[in-house]
Amino acid sequence: MLSSISANELSLLDRYWRAANYLSVGQIYLMGNPLLREPLRPEHIKPRLLGHWGTTPGLNFIYAHLNRIIRQRDLNLIYICGPGHGGPGMVANTWLEGSYSEIYPHISEDAEGMQRLFKQFSFPGGIPSHAAPETPGSINEGGELGYSLSHAFGAAFDHPDLIVPCVIGDGEAETGPLAASWHGNKFLNPQRDGAVLPILHLNGYRIASPTLLGRSSDDDLRQLFSGYGYEPLFVSGHEPDNMHVQMADTLDMAFDKIAALQQLARTGQTDNAVPLWPMIILRSPKGWTGPAAVDGKKVEDFWRAHQVPVSSCREDEDHRQILEEWMRSYQPDDLFDATGCLKPELKALAPAGDKRMGASPYANGGLLRRELNVPDIHEFAADISTPGACRAQATEHLGHYLSEVFQRNKDNFRLFGPDETASNRLSPVFNITSRSWMEEIKLYDEQLSRDGRVMEILSEHQCQGWLEGYLLTGRHGLFNCYEAFIHIIDSMFNQHAKWLKVTRKLGWRKPIASLNYLLSSHVWHQDHNGFSHQDPGFIDHVANKKADIVRIYLPPDAYTLLWVGDHCLKTWDRINVIVAGKQPAPQWLDCESAIAHCEAGMGEWRWASTSEDPEVVMACAGDVPTMETLAAVDLLRGYLPGLRIRVVNVVDLMALQSCEQHPHGKSDAEFDALFTADKPVIFAFHGYPGLIHRLTYQRNNHRNLHVRGFNEEGTTTTPFDMTVLNKLDRFHLAQEAILRVAGLAERHPELLDDLQERIAEHHRYVREYGEDVPEVRNWQWSGKNPQ
Repeated sequence: MLSSISANELSLLDRYWRAANYLSVGQIYLMGNPLLREPLRPEHIKPRLLGHWGTTPGLNFIYAHLNRIIRQRDLNLIYICGPGHGGPGMVANTWLEGSYSEIYPHISEDAEGMQRLFKQFSFPGGIPSHAAPETPGSINEGGELGYSLSHAFGAAFDHPDLIVPCVIGDGEAETGPLAASWHGNKFLNPQRDGAVLPILHLNGYRIASPTLLGRSSDDDLRQLFSGYGYEPLFVSGHEPDNMHVQMADTLDMAFDKIAALQQLARTGQTDNAVPLWPMIILRSPKGWTGPAAVDGKKVEDFWRAHQVPVSSCREDEDHRQILEEWMRSYQPDDLFDATGCLKPELKALAPAGDKRMGASPYANGGLLRRELNVPDIHEFAADISTPGACRAQATEHLGHYLSEVFQRNKDNFRLFGPDETASNRLSPVFNITSRSWMEEIKLYDEQLSRDGRVMEILSEHQCQGWLEGYLLTGRHGLFNCYEAFIHIIDSMFNQHAKWLKVTRKLGWRKPIASLNYLLSSHVWHQDHNGFSHQDPGFIDHVANKKADIVRIYLPPDAYTLLWVGDHCLKTWDRINVIVAGKQPAPQWLDCESAIAHCEAGMGEWRWASTSEDPEVVMACAGDVPTMETLAAVDLLRGYLPGLRIRVVNVVDLMALQSCEQHPHGKSDAEFDALFTADKPVIFAFHGYPGLIHRLTYQRNNHRNLHVRGFNEEGTTTTPFDMTVLNKLDRFHLAQEAILRVAGLAERHPELLDDLQERIAEHHRYVREYGEDVPEVRNWQWSGKNPQ
């Protein structure tokens, strides 16, 4: 078969590929004898064979051919490795190109370094079997499948000079997140963005059975991906010589098409419709070039190649012989010189400097990170002369702030969300930008444009994956979502938190901008959506992670939300979760007071308290719990004018922990100064009560801490009725205070009865009229004794 590249270069590519395969097998199996200078013995074999071979030869094949493309076209590429345990290939190729040894000098480019390379893989104290943070050139944590293509699109946004080849395994292609991520092409603008080249690698099998796409015909695959808006290009076969020719020609065709599409878009010669981007469908045998059979059972081109094809080679001499023959089939003497260095003519096949995919700054986004240009939150200040006197929508105020962030950062910030930007009251951003949209735009459409920077798709997985890819390649962003449905990405959050934890220990990985969540449409305001939309448990999930990674904020009003949002956008290597309501609500603090309160993390609201020597502490965290707490204090002032009350509000939830547990935690002395060492604390909390107990279990006064929050009581009802159902309302909070202050209940049983009657009256009223009782609807903080 004729090709546009020479027979000599094809031969060199094949040798380079064999070198990567040799190193990959060595990582899985060997502890010693890296160049096979003598026959393999049991002590040369790892005692624990952990690693995956099945996908690796295909990954190595693609990597070698992409190196040729980079050299010949002088391109910036990063390699997204989707198949779960593709670590051997990524490590092997970055070692061959030299970037691995530059980062890890003890893994030198010789036989000694090769032996260390082999031993460390899937070994105690070593490296994982997937493309982990420790792997140069990786931005995709390969331990969990489904996110490679969304990461690739996120990386390409606002990087016009970057092309992102993304290898997707056919097992990964069966996951829901990956299946939705094909739609990323409808958001990629060739004028301002880079390009993504999906490479669907079909080797036919998962762990123990065939894959759906692997068994699909080429005609079916062509129709499927043409329907998604791609031009599928096929590479298929078993014989390496023919496959090298096919792959070289197909990659040339794909990169020619990408260059042509970008040229047309960037010179104004296109109608700006969705480009017909190329993709490659590569069919190669699972476990390609490995043993055809072991113990009479098929291995190559079958699911048995998925993990460790020769599993007993430490104990079984026949298996050891198979392994040795397998490794010698790659002809290591033809690949490495006597010292174990890659031969010069093969070394020359890799790109140079930061063009190497393992050394690309795009895959180490902290190198490219520019600080956001953000406005001063004082620009958004309004007069709040009296706490609670005016009402506002907190997230709308944040929307005005974000619109200015968009204005100042035209290629460095995006807002991500599943079709909820307007619902979450962030619509002011549309004064500056629009929703990104590359499909047809009709005359009557609103807030859609080719260059929009609000990324909306009804898939939380895609929003998360795009944002992760965007952050990991050096930019900034915010993910806004309904609180109940952020749980959809629980596992993705886990993986990113783990990534950040590991990178803290890698000096060569530079800090990236924090992943910021804004959770609105929260549990306490789901008037028509009901129980399905009522779940505040994401913050419980977040609180499980390492203290140095996570932050949780519950701003009670607009200006505290402004401070928190501004603060979070300026941080790095963190995951910040902000929970804030979108409904009109009382505003408690002016701008300066909000700044001081947020900087402290939590504090006493003296204007709401009645004494410096309290008999009871009324604490709160969250906007609705704060309002209900203050309403309860209003009631208590009317009932018991002499009752000494302290009001404490918590913005930074992690401040409740000790300073030994969390960087934002308060000392025991500071905590006791707020919550006292022995007085009852009635704590109204936005989420599940158990989280507050978990965060404060070591505190001196924990025994007197009585938490009210969401107790899995929900339905389609009014906001206040939701608080009543969960006993978070003002009436139950006031009852709790009376019950907990020594002697009050005995002296004033009529107060408990009156509060109970108010609860009963609310119950009757709301079920007859469908709205809350007037005293709740019209309530306003007075700060005075109402009697």
